[in-house]
Amino acid sequence: MPQPRPAAPVRLRFAVLGPLAGEADGRPLNLGPLKQRLVLAVLLSRANTAVPVDLLTDAVWPEEPPRTARKNLQVYVCALRTLLGRQDGPDRLAHSAGGYLLRITEPELDVLRFRALARAGRSAADSGALAPAARLLRQALDLWQGPPLADLRCSPAVRAEADRLEARCLGVHEDWAETELELGNATAVAEELADLAERHPLRERLQAARMNALHLSGRQAEALAVYDTHRQLLARELGLEPSPALTDRYRLLLARGRTRPTAGRPDRPTAPTAALLPADTADFTGRTSELRRLLAELGDSDGDGSVTVLCGPAGSGKTALAVHAAHLLADRFPDGRLLVRLRTGDGTPRPLPELLAELTALTGHPDPLPTDPARAAAHWRASLAGRRTLLILDDAAGEAVVRELLPALGPGAVLVTSRSQLAGLAPVHRIAVPPLTPAEALDLLARTTGPGRIGTDRAAAARIVDACGLLPLAVRVAGARLSVLRHLPLAEYAARLEDPSGTLDELVAGDVTVRARLDSGWHDLPHQGRLALARLATLPLALLFTLPEAATALGRPEHLALRTLEALTDTGAVTSPTGEVTAHAALYALPRLTHLHARERAPEALTAPSLTLP
Repeated sequence: MPQPRPAAPVRLRFAVLGPLAGEADGRPLNLGPLKQRLVLAVLLSRANTAVPVDLLTDAVWPEEPPRTARKNLQVYVCALRTLLGRQDGPDRLAHSAGGYLLRITEPELDVLRFRALARAGRSAADSGALAPAARLLRQALDLWQGPPLADLRCSPAVRAEADRLEARCLGVHEDWAETELELGNATAVAEELADLAERHPLRERLQAARMNALHLSGRQAEALAVYDTHRQLLARELGLEPSPALTDRYRLLLARGRTRPTAGRPDRPTAPTAALLPADTADFTGRTSELRRLLAELGDSDGDGSVTVLCGPAGSGKTALAVHAAHLLADRFPDGRLLVRLRTGDGTPRPLPELLAELTALTGHPDPLPTDPARAAAHWRASLAGRRTLLILDDAAGEAVVRELLPALGPGAVLVTSRSQLAGLAPVHRIAVPPLTPAEALDLLARTTGPGRIGTDRAAAARIVDACGLLPLAVRVAGARLSVLRHLPLAEYAARLEDPSGTLDELVAGDVTVRARLDSGWHDLPHQGRLALARLATLPLALLFTLPEAATALGRPEHLALRTLEALTDTGAVTSPTGEVTAHAALYALPRLTHLHARERAPEALTAPSLTLP
């Protein structure tokens, strides 16, 4: 008897470059009620990236989410899974520790197709193939069907995603205009940019392209008027002057009258082309999936001033991952790659004026900054607007300083490392940097201790990395210690690390100590956070715990204990290794080294006068 033929997979198409829409096998899909469409809009805007539950909650309930918000989200996600249908391989809509991830391919989503065409067009332009570049960029722009997600902008979170998409479109419009100008098509560019430049009067690169197009079309007075209007608006709205590059272009047009400028693309501002980065880690190990996601996010920055946050506990290797990725992306950021540390050596956050002075010196800013920090930050942000620069803000204590340093728009990208998830920054891409896998940790230990050392006792080596909590910093310190103490048997050192009273004393190599890094994270917590962590540290070491157990340790009702756990999770002090479950069914953990450190610091937190949990 013949077997039934398997059903052909459903061909899906979704659109966010205009009103949200979807179809299956050419037939329109009913995308459900408003709240379900809001969830889908955010997932599609961040396709193939884990979207935190908090961001989805903010999108659906911008004011005050109900107590049933997580359960309601699960209902909407379940309905979307039914809408998406099943496919071979991994689930289309999956839940992980980082949130919900919607897997979708380029032909299925217009914004992915847009980004692919834009990348191809820019690559063609950079190689000198101007005609194909202009055609590819035009195809990307033709995918737009109006303002993105225009029907869902009632949600601030969705509106932020839509604004980010619009910024990408503006960047591609500017690329297209500059390419067409080099091909000699100034009249068409001048007509297309007229309305666009008026809607975005502060976008300097757009104004520069319009100036060049008008000038090359023989409309000299209008070209000069564009600069004057832009200069007056900058002074009135922001207290700024146009960039030196735009001012030089204006003077060139004045001097040349009706002659042609030398190039359609404006000169880049002067900036260091070398990498102002620490050396790459010679024994960089693991992080395959995190590195792949990070390179994709940074490599796909399409002129929207994209921001990526690497978040994870102290010692998880966030900085090493950021620096490794930056060294691999030299071609993507020709105007410079630089790292600035947001803390002093003892973990104290650095003040904004000090950071601005360092950044402007590193980037060759020619003019002194205003004394007012807000105006100085505005000057800094404006100086990055036209640069393809990768800026790494390392070890952020909170959102306030980071927010002042982020350029709003431009072809560059910003990478922030932080123990916290920096939930107040939006929209950003977040990539969690968890501890290593046991295999990765063993590989790192082997590289650090030197050839053949762990092969003498791999079981003891596994105990060592486990006692280090699989954290790269701790494993490196342990490896460095073993490389010096060649006489020390691995089993003896493993036993020392497994003794809770001596673990942190053993994780010292020269002037590098794990305890100092944990101290910094402890001092980042408010007093109530330290008290809560000290109370949780009374729970058994290395065991998962439930919400009721946490509530008992904290001495708080469960609904208040849940808030405390969520706050500590945001800082990286508490983890929740389980998947998609309700709060009461979730399991929580204190990472081993955080747990031991909290026990050390508990006496000062528990005896602090007049200190109680809120």
